[in-house]
Amino acid sequence: MLAQFDGTPTFEYTDPHRAENVRWGTWNFDLGKAQVQSFLISSAMYWLDHCHLDGLRVDAVSNMLYMDYDAGKENDRNKDGGRDNLEGIAFIKQLNTKIFAKHPDVLMMAEESSAYPQVSAPIDTGGLGFNYKWNMGWMNDTLKFFEQDPVYRHSDMNLLTFSFMYMYNEQFVLPFSHDEVVHGKKSLMHKMPGDRYNQFANLRTMYVWQATFPGKQLLFMGSEWGQFLEWRDWSELEWADLKDPMNKKMQHFTTTLNHLYKARPSLWQQDHEPDGIKITIADEPDVLSYIRYGKQKDDFTVVAMNLVPVQKDHFRVPVPSPGTYEIILNTEDAAFGGTWTKWQQTLTAEIGENHDVPAWLDVILPAMGALLIKPKQLKPLPKKTLALKGKQPTKALPKHETPLSLAGHQRQPISHQEDWGTSPARSQPRDISKVNHQQSKKLGGKAHNAPQS
Repeated sequence: MLAQFDGTPTFEYTDPHRAENVRWGTWNFDLGKAQVQSFLISSAMYWLDHCHLDGLRVDAVSNMLYMDYDAGKENDRNKDGGRDNLEGIAFIKQLNTKIFAKHPDVLMMAEESSAYPQVSAPIDTGGLGFNYKWNMGWMNDTLKFFEQDPVYRHSDMNLLTFSFMYMYNEQFVLPFSHDEVVHGKKSLMHKMPGDRYNQFANLRTMYVWQATFPGKQLLFMGSEWGQFLEWRDWSELEWADLKDPMNKKMQHFTTTLNHLYKARPSLWQQDHEPDGIKITIADEPDVLSYIRYGKQKDDFTVVAMNLVPVQKDHFRVPVPSPGTYEIILNTEDAAFGGTWTKWQQTLTAEIGENHDVPAWLDVILPAMGALLIKPKQLKPLPKKTLALKGKQPTKALPKHETPLSLAGHQRQPISHQEDWGTSPARSQPRDISKVNHQQSKKLGGKAHNAPQS
């Protein structure tokens, strides 16, 4: 309704070429105009001042960052000859500066699909000043992987493991949002392959992947119980689904996963710290395993995922210490819609180097399922060099390695809420460390230039 507001291009660009957004059939704000800045920032303040929102998600940030983002603008350049939309970048920084000056505890999140650097870095170090950036690469790659027939997944494991290469580039939100379940894209449950039983099995495993990956989670309404129909903005959710036993069990699973997530600081406390994860198995077909660490030394959660519908008996899951462990979540439990009625009881770790970790557990990995395992009673490592179970000598036990990080620096321990482990973007250091190439080889050695969007 602001287009040609008084019969002239008041809020859009005077140049029709820049004003028209061909791809979306809309107009572009001229973000360099004072009246546009006043209108948009005042609108943001209204939602925060009077409606008391916890934060704002800024849509289509890429369209504000680049001169050549739209169709037909591939050769557009700024006054310095670059691609950056200088007035758009200045506006974003002004927006975040004004908002945080008045509301220091709200969350500002960027829906940004390119590899533009330092979106969630502080403005005074050259960043855009958002708290979080939506991890569009993680979302697209994850859905592409889980939508596949499992028979083809072994050759596309890089769709999941590539995200380990840039997980510390920004402070990320892992989004399964409204954008993924509208306009013929199908609901998350409907995207999954196989019959209805296998669709739910895939969905449960995908939610474990989301809940245990470094970052903050976003799950769109209806997805928690596996609604079959995609979201329609003119209709309410399909509440009748909850009369179906499979949907009701799926809802119970999501509830259990959320409570377990909240109760285990190792799954969220160091989401933005390189010490928060140790990747142990990322180079075998169809299996992923890693360890999430909290700030306390003995607070960790072991994640093991089987991404094909074939049970794996006597699978060796690496763990960081000898002692006893217990399974706290099995996605194939009958209560969640699976087939398992009885879990393995207490697991005892065997000593022996396995994927650069000094001990391992003998577990049954459920078909198309995931396990979460926690330590029960840990024991110290023996001082002497130990032999593997087959009486073969091992290398010296490795020291704890810092997980792969593209931003492996120490962040200041500042958080909106002390227990969240969420450093506001405006408080982060700037310097970015180089990739640990030795660790990257373990992740598959695939060559990529930037996060896929």
